[in-house]
Amino acid sequence: MSTATQPAIETRREQPVPCVLIADDQPHILAALELLLEPQGYRVEKATSPAMVLDALASGAFDAVLLDLNYTRDTTSGREGLDVLTHIRSHESQLPVIVMTAWANVELAVEAMRRGASDFIQKPWDNARLLTILRTQIDLFHAVRRAQRLEAENRLLRAEGLPEMIATAPAMQPVLATIARIGPSEAAVLITGEHGTGKEVVAQTLHALSPRAARSMVAVNTGALPEGTFESELFGHVKGAFTDARTERIGRFELAEGGTLFLDEIANVPARQQAKLLRVLETGEMERVGSSKTKRVNVRILSATNSDLPKEVEEGRFRADLLFRLNTVEIHLPPLRDRREDIPALAAHFLARYAQRYRKQVQGIDPAALQLMLQYAWPGNVRELDHTIERAVLMARSAQIESADLGLSSAARPSAQGLEEMSLESVESILIRKALSRSGGNVSQAAEALGLSRGALYRRMEKYGI
Repeated sequence: MSTATQPAIETRREQPVPCVLIADDQPHILAALELLLEPQGYRVEKATSPAMVLDALASGAFDAVLLDLNYTRDTTSGREGLDVLTHIRSHESQLPVIVMTAWANVELAVEAMRRGASDFIQKPWDNARLLTILRTQIDLFHAVRRAQRLEAENRLLRAEGLPEMIATAPAMQPVLATIARIGPSEAAVLITGEHGTGKEVVAQTLHALSPRAARSMVAVNTGALPEGTFESELFGHVKGAFTDARTERIGRFELAEGGTLFLDEIANVPARQQAKLLRVLETGEMERVGSSKTKRVNVRILSATNSDLPKEVEEGRFRADLLFRLNTVEIHLPPLRDRREDIPALAAHFLARYAQRYRKQVQGIDPAALQLMLQYAWPGNVRELDHTIERAVLMARSAQIESADLGLSSAARPSAQGLEEMSLESVESILIRKALSRSGGNVSQAAEALGLSRGALYRRMEKYGI
């Protein structure tokens, strides 16, 4: 799904001929609209059912939708079309959707506009009015998208209020381009990549580029939540909901109201809790633990994982429908070993930060130390580099960081020191680094090789700054 979405966005930006999706269950209506629009310079695609509409939108790029409200024979309520409209708006907040029906009435028109319709046309339509509405809506859509794109690009360049992204390596350019395009949207984004590649920084940048930037981004590491407290952490609880619930608690969804909720390590959500999470994402409704009162929440969902979620789906550990909800767009971050061009700039950035924090007169990196960093495998990626430079600043005895200050030699060649001379923590740290290196940074595989749960390994990685 995600692989189809990104090219579609690019196509929409550069496509010279506007493409209109027409949805109606009557062939003669589709034919008449096609005959009207194609001579006017529009490309037309057709759908005859709500399911076909959703499939077309998932796999293609459109500049407008002409949407019939009734599909089932003898049905005049418009409910089918209204439900499709709601689904479209949950994924595309600005795509022009012009609804049309032969059974128009004031109530139905009001409901369609309330759900986000751009305009309303009654059958039989007036050709001139339909063309005017369509042209106006598409021009407005393109103007808004251009303005958003320029603003996103400008904010990336100015870095106003954004986490600093150091990414000059060729492998990072597609990532930056996608962030600039997707940031201003409401799309759910799945950020993938090995542990420590900077997924939370990308999430913070997407939030800062969005219309929700004035509100909070609430981050939660779902992999670190015990199953027993998962619902309470995300949805909150009322007083007396369980033994230790002595006071009312507001969950992360409510805390992120109007803003962004970042679900880190999403692959670790227990199967039983995946259904509850899916329900909130589908309906926007939730209940606090112990309460029967339904609350509506309005949040943008960003999620991250270092797992292969399609494989997790195949093996029955992750719900396919939840994956579809999470990865409208997927952004994959390359490991640090595939973007070594960024190591000097990243190291200099961390050096300046920690030299100021610890008030150390360390102003540079010895060439031999830099060469060692360029050759090192970095199983912990950017996060490990961050912790390595912090340690080096603390250990430095001169104005430059030297190779010995980095502490990388023992990590790369642990046999140089006898086990009897090492602390238990040092041995454990080395074993974890080696397991991560052998698994290519895959935490699940490393945890299995070490005989640990993912949660236990994450706790140790945090302890040792890996």
